[in-house]
Amino acid sequence: MITADLTGKAALVTGGASGIGLAIVELFARCGAAVALNHLADDPRGPAEVARLVAAGHRVIAAPGDVSKAGEAEAMVERAVAALGRLDILVNNAGTPATSAPIDFKDLAQMTEAFWSAIIETNLLGPFRCAHAAAPALKAAKGAIVSTASVAGLGAVGSSIAYGASKAALINMTRNLARALAPEVRVNAVAPGLVDSPWTKAWPEEKKRGIVEKTLMARMCTPADIAEAMLFLATAAMVTGQTLAVDGGMSW
Repeated sequence: MITADLTGKAALVTGGASGIGLAIVELFARCGAAVALNHLADDPRGPAEVARLVAAGHRVIAAPGDVSKAGEAEAMVERAVAALGRLDILVNNAGTPATSAPIDFKDLAQMTEAFWSAIIETNLLGPFRCAHAAAPALKAAKGAIVSTASVAGLGAVGSSIAYGASKAALINMTRNLARALAPEVRVNAVAPGLVDSPWTKAWPEEKKRGIVEKTLMARMCTPADIAEAMLFLATAAMVTGQTLAVDGGMSW
């Protein structure tokens, strides 16, 4: 397990109630950071996980809010920064495939305006809203932003055309935010491969086996694997504008 000393640091993790986000919250908290766990206001998992982590002796607070909604995302960040007293690390992890199973790229009829909007509002505009709102606090702390992209944004086949496009745009935005916020703030992204998470539970087993067979490490990624990469990028002082593929060699 990769560790670092985050004592005295504060982090905000969006989409932190389950899966990759929760693994990031737990790892950062174990490393000594005070962590704001963002979750949808109507998702009971958020408060339950905060209570569990606080009971375990960690400094974790709830930060309810929907990053896909203009105004609500920014207000959530501002409340979290005020509650934490500072912000050293923003993890833009909240995202959505907007589908419970992969959509064949030939099925263009399912790429409706509503589907595109749901994907872009969460996966691209959400991270920008949070980064924009967090920028003053991150600059003051000389902090870092790390976003959850996807190998689908690097050319691998993702859950849909819209999903892959949103992650490719996020990777491009990562590079440009690194330019915009330098030298005070570093901005990077992690591009996971197939992750054993709540998102992929409903995927056909045959499809998941097919992906694993093409993976050098011969297994799916775990949320903990992605959290370790997030921790590295959050603390690597001379790494910025980069997207790190964490896929077990699937896209190598």
